Amino acid sequence: MTAAPSRADDWSQGWCMSARRTASPNFGPRPDGCAVSLVVLHAISLPPGVFGGPEVEQLFTNTLDPAAHPCFTSLAGLRVSAHFFLRRDGALTQFVSVEDRAWHAGVSAWRGRENCNDYSVGVELEGDDDTPYAEAQYAVLWALLAALRARYPVTDVAGHVHIAPGRKTDPGPCFDWPRLAARFPDLRLPDSILPS
Repeated sequence: MTAAPSRADDWSQGWCMSARRTASPNFGPRPDGCAVSLVVLHAISLPPGVFGGPEVEQLFTNTLDPAAHPCFTSLAGLRVSAHFFLRRDGALTQFVSVEDRAWHAGVSAWRGRENCNDYSVGVELEGDDDTPYAEAQYAVLWALLAALRARYPVTDVAGHVHIAPGRKTDPGPCFDWPRLAARFPDLRLPDSILPS
């Protein structure tokens, strides 16, 4: 298992040195002068509801066998990635340098600004809409957010559901947004999760 990142972690060309590195070919350059200001939280499990296997990493590295499971046929030829994948036991893998643009958000907008891939970091949490996230995931996520904020001008965190409403539901209703808000009170979060 990888160590949780800390504020003092060294970064090398956008790679968090405490994360396991598995490079994805699915990335591109960020637009010139585009600062990283948003972290987008996702949920993923392959097959759906199954945790712990190699399939997510295979998807992000274009090595997933579409014949291995009936639900994988729709993923054939898909070219996607995220910067980070956080397993249920807290293991953290990085696929794309934060200096580069991962392909995680798709058609998206946050607070009136489109193309979230241009200015965001994508963090995939191993999970689904029906399963509470593990304590180990929250612990590493808090450390990762702190490390990202120490290195980049991150001001906002949103879920995929918030940047692509009607198209996506992740990280799902089991994600503890109030806990994130209490931990990072100065981050801008989706209005829909804040108390009225």
